[in-house]
Amino acid sequence: MKRPRITDIRATTVTVPLEAPLRHSNGAHWGRFVRTIVEVETDVGIVGLGEMGGGGESAEAAFRALKPYLLGHDTFELENLRFMICNPTASLYNNRTQMHAAIEFACLDIMGKFLGVPVCDLLGGKMRDAVPFASYMFFRLPNKDTGEGETRTADQLIEQTLALKKKCGFTSHKLKSGVFPPDYELEVFRAWAKALGPDSVRYDPNAAFSVEEAIRFAKGIEDLNNDYYEDPTWGLNGMRRVRENTTMPLATNTVVVNFEQLATNILNPAVDVILLDTTFWGGSALREGGGRLRDLPTRHCGTFVGRTRHPARHHASPRRGSPEPRLPRGCALSPTHGRYHRRRPDALRERHYQGADGAGSRGGARSRQARAVRRPP
Repeated sequence: MKRPRITDIRATTVTVPLEAPLRHSNGAHWGRFVRTIVEVETDVGIVGLGEMGGGGESAEAAFRALKPYLLGHDTFELENLRFMICNPTASLYNNRTQMHAAIEFACLDIMGKFLGVPVCDLLGGKMRDAVPFASYMFFRLPNKDTGEGETRTADQLIEQTLALKKKCGFTSHKLKSGVFPPDYELEVFRAWAKALGPDSVRYDPNAAFSVEEAIRFAKGIEDLNNDYYEDPTWGLNGMRRVRENTTMPLATNTVVVNFEQLATNILNPAVDVILLDTTFWGGSALREGGGRLRDLPTRHCGTFVGRTRHPARHHASPRRGSPEPRLPRGCALSPTHGRYHRRRPDALRERHYQGADGAGSRGGARSRQARAVRRPP
């Protein structure tokens, strides 16, 4: 059987409109998310789709520059693909991890379509049928056209969260923060958590705090029903100091993003929950390998939380069978549908994301709609 080989690669920047600008520690998402959709064409007529964050002419040009290396490449040879894009010498000059992830996603998409199976079968098999979501809340600026959508006070945050909970049934909630002074955010977070009753909460200031601020904030929320405390400060050493001074699990998707950093964390623990961001880790194959480390005989790496954050990745997952199929624990997935931007609610109607059982169409852009079900976590 002739296996698909790459004949062309196209990268297209897209923008996803937001209900209102989302604030974070580095500024804001000003009315839209920018993504780059990658299409990989093959000599058997199958088109695979991938995605990376950011975009514009520079991203599209970077993908075009990879074409001479990849034309004619067997899409089943994923390890050779990784070395061609991310070999150690090239990586000294250009961080190509996200580009590799997008192309690998597309190759996995091609493999699944070519064989007529969901891609989770290529990664070892599906371990569950549905993934629980947490609501993902932000401080927001008002929409410049309507003046609506602002989230600045505890009352505004509570009102928006309860509305989303009523609509989708979430029982866990995350607040992206690092926008206002720590004392103000502590007051808002405590009021928010109290209003959510028995639901669990997560706080993520995007490493905006000093170590001392992070420890002081942790002491102020330890009595709440926290899932974890995400990236309160920067770096393994800073996170380690915070971890030594709090009873909460610490989580990260920024300071442990490769196996070398993971090994360092095992030897000298700094975080308890590794959020395996697919593009930061370089694609599904690396993420799947990281998932196997849940079996290591140490409590420090015993919890791995699969995470998929953006809409194209959400829509890719059902075509592959089930989101994060190799990770058996409860996921910390961000409900981009309905909270980040206006869009047809075709994938997330309840607090679970339901994966499809079959492979995607051979042609490319169209994917099956996901089915959502009520199911206990």
